[in-house]
Amino acid sequence: MWMAVHVASPRIWSRGLQKAWSTWGCRLCSQSSSSTQPSHHPRTQAEKAKRRQAREKAILSSVGYTYQNACVIWFKQSLYSHVFQTSSLLDTTLPFPQSYSPEYVEFGWYQWWEKQGFFSPEQHSLSYIFVFLNPHAVDKYFSLCIPPPNVTGTLHLGHALTVAIEDALARWRRMQGYKVLWLPGCDHAGIATQSVVERKLMREQGKCRQDYSREEFLKQVWRWKNQKGDEIYYQLRKLGASLDWSRACFTMDPGFSGAVTEAFIRLCDSGLIYRSEGLVNWSCALESAISDIEVDSKELSGRTLLSVPGYEQKVEFGIMVTFAYPLEGQREVAVSTTRPETMLGDVAIAVHPDDPRYKNLHGKHCRHPFTERLLPIVTDSMVDMAFGTGISFICGVKRFDARERVITALMERKLFRGKKEHPMSLPICSRSGDVIEPLLKKQWFVRCQEMSRKAVQAVEEGDLQIIPHFYTKMWKSWLSNISDWCISRQLWWGHQIPAYRVGHYHKSTSQEQWVWGRSAAEARQRAAVKFGVNPDAITLTQDPDVLDTWFSSGLFPFAMLGWPQQTEDLKQFYPNSILETGSDLIFFWVARMVMLGRELTGQLPFKQVLFHSLVRDKYGRKMSKSLGNVIDPLDVISGVSLERLQEKVREGNLDPRESIVAMEAQKKDFPKGIPECGTDALRFALCSYKAQGEDISLSVSHVLSCRHFCNKMWQTVRFTLATLHDASLPTSLAEVRMDRWICSRLHSTVQQCERGFESYELHTVTSALHSFWLHSLCDVYLESIKPVLKGEGCCSEEQRDRERQVAASVLYHSVSISLALLSPFMPFLTEELWQRLLPYTDSDGTSRSLCVQPYPKTSQLVRNKPADFSLVEEVVRVARLLRAQCQLTKERPDCERTSSFYFPFYSNDVSIIYRLLMTLSLSVNLQNGINADKQRALLSQRREKLASKLNQALACTQKPNYTEKVPDKVRKDTENKVGTEENGQMHVTKNCTCHISHKMK
Repeated sequence: MWMAVHVASPRIWSRGLQKAWSTWGCRLCSQSSSSTQPSHHPRTQAEKAKRRQAREKAILSSVGYTYQNACVIWFKQSLYSHVFQTSSLLDTTLPFPQSYSPEYVEFGWYQWWEKQGFFSPEQHSLSYIFVFLNPHAVDKYFSLCIPPPNVTGTLHLGHALTVAIEDALARWRRMQGYKVLWLPGCDHAGIATQSVVERKLMREQGKCRQDYSREEFLKQVWRWKNQKGDEIYYQLRKLGASLDWSRACFTMDPGFSGAVTEAFIRLCDSGLIYRSEGLVNWSCALESAISDIEVDSKELSGRTLLSVPGYEQKVEFGIMVTFAYPLEGQREVAVSTTRPETMLGDVAIAVHPDDPRYKNLHGKHCRHPFTERLLPIVTDSMVDMAFGTGISFICGVKRFDARERVITALMERKLFRGKKEHPMSLPICSRSGDVIEPLLKKQWFVRCQEMSRKAVQAVEEGDLQIIPHFYTKMWKSWLSNISDWCISRQLWWGHQIPAYRVGHYHKSTSQEQWVWGRSAAEARQRAAVKFGVNPDAITLTQDPDVLDTWFSSGLFPFAMLGWPQQTEDLKQFYPNSILETGSDLIFFWVARMVMLGRELTGQLPFKQVLFHSLVRDKYGRKMSKSLGNVIDPLDVISGVSLERLQEKVREGNLDPRESIVAMEAQKKDFPKGIPECGTDALRFALCSYKAQGEDISLSVSHVLSCRHFCNKMWQTVRFTLATLHDASLPTSLAEVRMDRWICSRLHSTVQQCERGFESYELHTVTSALHSFWLHSLCDVYLESIKPVLKGEGCCSEEQRDRERQVAASVLYHSVSISLALLSPFMPFLTEELWQRLLPYTDSDGTSRSLCVQPYPKTSQLVRNKPADFSLVEEVVRVARLLRAQCQLTKERPDCERTSSFYFPFYSNDVSIIYRLLMTLSLSVNLQNGINADKQRALLSQRREKLASKLNQALACTQKPNYTEKVPDKVRKDTENKVGTEENGQMHVTKNCTCHISHKMK
């Protein structure tokens, strides 16, 4: 079945620990023998019965752990704390708690993994040299970088999805023997960080940024960063991310800052960066230009009142205002605009040259109603004749704080001609909520046309693979129509632009002169050469602006490896194997990394780009703090009360009105808070969604169901350990039909995992593993071998012992291989369970952790011919379905069959009967199992709900012109829904008796 790699985990117990265990262990955990690890001696029937009763009482819900478990957790923490101080090895001979506790399982393992260096590629190098350390090591590398989260805040579920996917890939490749480097990093987040620190200083000291010098303010930012910056790294560790922390990178580190300066200099020298006057997105609240990704477009259908920073009253938008400009001869020309306050800066009036209404005004002048200036009327083909009056004005940009005053003044002069609702798209700053202004300003820009052409070509020629493929069309469309990129930001926190304005004594000109350099000295020398003057005659003033954060982030794949120096890391791990990130960053980060990487290194920064979908709440809404649906992954992992959730909202920076809305939403969605689910359950839940498609609507209930699955795994391993009486297991497996069947199912599962990982379809891997463990292993195989393990049967004692030993061996190998398959998704739980199974392995003492074990391959499994057990599976499925429908989760009702044949799971006659009869009716007698009146009441309630849904579906089909207006696909879906509801209602009505049956074909 499994060609075992002989492995084991060395154990040590110091005398002090042995004494502590003898003194405290029994006292803390002596309630029952079932809570301890099974001994190697056969148990009595009474002990086995006691263990079965304990398993039946094991809960599958997210309630708190018992006092006993709490004591075990305390002892485990104390023990592992001592182990970390005295040794690098762990021990798992602690008592095995009766039910799964995430806190118990997840404590200690990550620190041990990190201390052992399992996440470092150097570990692989040693293994490749000393083969006995890792016999499956291969001469291949796998590298990727984590999308650097902002240093300002905490991770959300979108980040958790990224971590879950990337860590699964990294752990999978590491278990395949690859030399893996997964690099951690953090982005300085210029705008966000500066905004947070400015608010903090105003709140605590009543000072704004301008009250400090630039150097003093930057010291405040660094102080804040050093205090808060490690929170994200703590979260990443809690999520189990197997990152190489010895190479952690911050974008403001000296080395990285040097790479940013080098990139700017090289791009300036090649003419790809230039300084020019152009339109930028200007945020008045931030007093800086911002990038396109930081601008949200708010669609307004008409008149809307919005809160704007710096204004006590809401501001009116979605209105078209019309007013008149006086002309000579008591005539006027009417102008329409959504921004009447900007008329204060009007310098001209523009009309379309083909507009017949204003042919006679070409070349004439009108008078400004306030300044009395004469404004020329010019023609411009860009004017939209259908917009308002067909006339616009040319002006400098002013804020709308003068809007009401302008309208009032126009009314006083009897030049106001009314206003009406006007649908519009309003640009909003995602950082501050401010309304964005287009501003003409001198800035530094990156020429993108040629670089974007090469980026498109890389995808078309197959050098860069984009997954899923449908993003390829979007990639080509956007890059083919790209504009030059403004990289100047009017901030203090960030990489100050290494460009200097030149002033010298021998030449005077009104035109700006700029040079750039890696230092002021280099810039001075460049200026002297450029202008042919003595360096001492030159004065330099460095540009006070900083570079766009996306510029430095675009260098991340190679700057984090030491570029521009040719380091060993750069030689080994660049280009990266893959980039995995959210689809919302395709243009603003991914495209820029490709353009800059190819231009600066001559190579693409990665070979593949894997995009995942966005995470939304269970209602499909975008995660937003103002909606109260942003969830901290740590709250899902450890659990949190409603009171603490609302306390976090109050501690945030939301507007008081938004805070009320957010807290009300939390009351509705989490009335009892969020239960403790654990890291493994969260990771498994996130990877179980199809990430390469539509957005993910994540619900905590789904994560909780994965926690139940963790408990199922826990109980399965407890049962397995109870069956293992001898340290050695037989090597000849799958002697009977049921054993061959589970082996074939395991082979099929491994095959599905191989295909799923290779295609990055992780949801197919998690689905296959969940199905195998829950349905094939637990529901069918484990239940079928219980009589064998009890020694029941009519054969000889020797034969029963042999069957019992083979069944235990098959169960052990099925569980151990499944744990290895699940390890990339559930690293903590699988490590804990694998370590407990390890003493029963035929090992040579070379293994230490599951995370560096070989990932199972179909080539290492003996492929058994699949046994036809489809009828058995169906019987089990239907029996469990009937029990669930009747709420018989613990009782064991009597089952009746339509024929009197013997139906044991081990019988070879099953397939013969299946071929002869083709159908089987399974009935559950409810008269002795449940309260019939209560069951009828429940079924009646269910019938009423189905009837309501059926009526709603039918009402949709009875609307006027339903056939003509509704697409065929929608009509078919509705018809299927109606049919389903009708069948469900009939089934419930039929089951309102004391006897339920189900026929299988």
